[in-house]
Amino acid sequence: MTSVPSKGGDAVTMISLELVDFINSRRTEGAPTLGHNDFLKKVPRVLKKDAGKFSHIYLDSMNRRQKCYRLHKRECCLMAMSYSYELQAAVLDHMSELELRLAQRAAFPIPQTRADALRLAADLDEHNARLLLENRDLRLGLETPEPSFQVGLTPVQFCRTLNGVNSQKINHFLLESGWIYNAETDPDRAPKYRTRSRARDNYLAEDVRSIARPGQKPILTYSLTLLLAGSSRLHEWYLEQKLPMKSSWDGSLMQRWSYREDLR
Repeated sequence: MTSVPSKGGDAVTMISLELVDFINSRRTEGAPTLGHNDFLKKVPRVLKKDAGKFSHIYLDSMNRRQKCYRLHKRECCLMAMSYSYELQAAVLDHMSELELRLAQRAAFPIPQTRADALRLAADLDEHNARLLLENRDLRLGLETPEPSFQVGLTPVQFCRTLNGVNSQKINHFLLESGWIYNAETDPDRAPKYRTRSRARDNYLAEDVRSIARPGQKPILTYSLTLLLAGSSRLHEWYLEQKLPMKSSWDGSLMQRWSYREDLR
């Protein structure tokens, strides 16, 4: 894989083909190979209205013009983060290293005298320090902690750990997504959510409890809790910004340690 400078300056960029190769080179054993067409479909979902700014054309092996994207470091990191935080960190480190090499090669001529060499060394130290600060700021802006998928949380509780998510609308979101349905037929009563077969034992576990009442039929209550795959899928939707968000959301994607922090 070769990352190249953009025509507008010394910024390191990667075309989407290169980024897909980079992602596939770091996939875990048994993980499916990411296709370029699937990656192209995901770019507008992650970059949204900015995606068009990075449209590009390349020639394939038969000299045909094909669509791709040429992405700068920030956009490469955002795309990588939509797959995993480890991958985002790897892309950031890789492009930062290439950026440093390119800047050193392009900006500084070969010194001809000892005085020139000393000046070059001082300039390089200053330039490297500036790049380190810029990369630190970029890392702070992009990195978020490893997601924590706690066992036994309800969808609402889990979404309270995700910054900006409107947890009060999560059950409605899961209704529309086909994970759950409302078993209560009386519109004047509180909803009685149950899991659909497509989500049961895959994404959600359903616990049924019977509450005895003297002289009356027992009341059945249903408790839906997320399985590991369910928490992971909700987190993927979160990174893709498909979950209902609060109007006051600050735009950052991060997770709290506990859903109880949202109640303080």
